[in-house]
Amino acid sequence: MRFVLELDVIDGPFLIAMYALAAIVLVYLLFRGPGWAWVLTVIMLLILGSLIGIAVLWIGVNVLDSFGGPVDDSAWFWVPAAFAGITVAIWNLWHSRWWRKLIAVLAIPLFAATAALGVNAAYGLSPTLGSMFHISTADTIDPPMPDPATIVDPTEPLYATWVPPADLPATGEIGIVQGGVPNTVSGFAARPAQIYLPPAALVADAPRLPLVIMMMGQPGDPDASFIGDVLDEFAAEHDGLAPIALVVDQLGDPSDDPLCLDSSLGKVESYVMLDVVPWAKQRLGVLQGRQYTTVAGYSNGGGCAAYFGAKYPDVFGNLLAVSPVEYPGAEHPDDVLAEVFDGNQVAYDMVKPANIMAAKAPYPDSVAVFTVGEGDSAFVGGTERLADAATAAAMQTTLFLVPGADHDVVALTGGLGKGFDVLAPRLGLAAP
Repeated sequence: MRFVLELDVIDGPFLIAMYALAAIVLVYLLFRGPGWAWVLTVIMLLILGSLIGIAVLWIGVNVLDSFGGPVDDSAWFWVPAAFAGITVAIWNLWHSRWWRKLIAVLAIPLFAATAALGVNAAYGLSPTLGSMFHISTADTIDPPMPDPATIVDPTEPLYATWVPPADLPATGEIGIVQGGVPNTVSGFAARPAQIYLPPAALVADAPRLPLVIMMMGQPGDPDASFIGDVLDEFAAEHDGLAPIALVVDQLGDPSDDPLCLDSSLGKVESYVMLDVVPWAKQRLGVLQGRQYTTVAGYSNGGGCAAYFGAKYPDVFGNLLAVSPVEYPGAEHPDDVLAEVFDGNQVAYDMVKPANIMAAKAPYPDSVAVFTVGEGDSAFVGGTERLADAATAAAMQTTLFLVPGADHDVVALTGGLGKGFDVLAPRLGLAAP
């Protein structure tokens, strides 16, 4: 079962086999009858199915806002293609032999699944079959207990004093936090957090390292593999040094969006600030100062990072927001205003990061990094407005548009990579 869940659905042989199988079945269904009459019928079926697919997707994106904004260009190929194939399959159910009917019936879910895999591969955010269904196959990991005697942060930056030992691992470790992060204060039903431990955290007498608390998108999972891959590359260039990254769940369920607030939807803010942060500072081998503490996130989690970084500068000296949602519920503000804030526009405005920044300005010592894919039309404007607000609030602000990226894995990894390049001197991991 684990082998199946860990199948690569981005560019591995499983995906190629699915494409090939769908193509073979489609060709079989296309070549049913002789003569031009059947050829014209097939052409009409393909056109009709494609138009239905385009209409369904257009309504889902532009009328129902089912996806929270524009979708990747690949969806405009795969969805019409799937509907075209399904239309041909349905036509094959009439006046045909039983085995053709059977193949036609099986072709319908096959075409739908192949389209889903194609769109997923374009985004690249669910790399395995298990992750597509929000099932993690990561092993548990028990972070080493820090030495209480090293609780005081060093006076010199770590890069200047660190001497990597001979047995330094080449890469870090990623896993589900053994025992989980307690939700004692909030009671929020978060899914298990994952952690990335860099090579320097895996040696004897490991130094205390900077802390990153990260949140992923929605729908999404607390998956540390993406930030882990980026930080492994960072560590390879910095003698094994990198932050410890704790990826926590701000959703509770991938289909829900509790807005990273304390509300009727769940006490997410209390979970992060009163459960996660104290636990991480006490239980993990991390530096204690706000300078070394970063809140990060992608998409929905990026909006959370902007919110926490703006509201709690005494805790988070740094924020890294990758392709962030501009403010809680920005995809459907009218619904949020009515259902969460009971129509109180003033209360809603008070939780928007840009407004929080304006109210708390100036920020004497906060670093903010905002990144977004240059082709991500739904998120570029909001990201730029957040960066402008941070600049106006006297944060040390960086805005970076990831070349060639949309709202996809390229934007995620490219944004994280840029963020840690900017933050490295601040975190004591590289010279200024």
